Amino acid sequence: MTGVTLPIDIEIIKGFLDPAEGNALYRAARKVSGQGACLEVGSYCGKSTVYYGLACQETGSVLYALDHHLGSEENQAGWEHHDPSLADDETGMLNTFPLFRRTLRIANLEDSVIPLVAPSTVAARHWATPLAMVFIDGGHALDHALNDYRLWAPKIIPGGILAIHDVFPDPKDGGQAPYEIYKMAIASQLFEEIETVKSLRLLRRLGEGPLSK
Repeated sequence: MTGVTLPIDIEIIKGFLDPAEGNALYRAARKVSGQGACLEVGSYCGKSTVYYGLACQETGSVLYALDHHLGSEENQAGWEHHDPSLADDETGMLNTFPLFRRTLRIANLEDSVIPLVAPSTVAARHWATPLAMVFIDGGHALDHALNDYRLWAPKIIPGGILAIHDVFPDPKDGGQAPYEIYKMAIASQLFEEIETVKSLRLLRRLGEGPLSK
């Protein structure tokens, strides 16, 4: 299957999304984003946002890109995925927001992607907009992943899609928090799995609604 034509050289964007996963994310969003707004939890420098945001742009939808832009646990100093070039000169802490904004500008997605610079728990506190799709790719500590799932999965409309990245059934391949929330979603009987692409899982929200017809 050929990949989507992107508005930017995706390889110049820092990130950990495989192109096959990005293409699957785009296809899923292209199918459902015309029915409502979409959400990305964890944007980093915008690699996944390009695939996801392009689909929303093409359907006339919007993508809310939620990230505190201070980096996840594995991005901090001393951890495997730490990148010192992303450190803020003033604070010494990671700050991926400038690169994220640059990605949106170069990809011409500023009219379709709305950055939300906040912790997930704060952004969800008074959120009332139903969502056609939610992509969870935030912190991989178990409490963070559980928060993201419990806060955002209930806001997906019937027929909408829940996408979870970095799902590794074998602990040798990666952290287990995304796998745990994937299992929770299946066990809830509110979601059914529709596609697996490498570490990306795509689940459909069950129930009656405009997307389920």
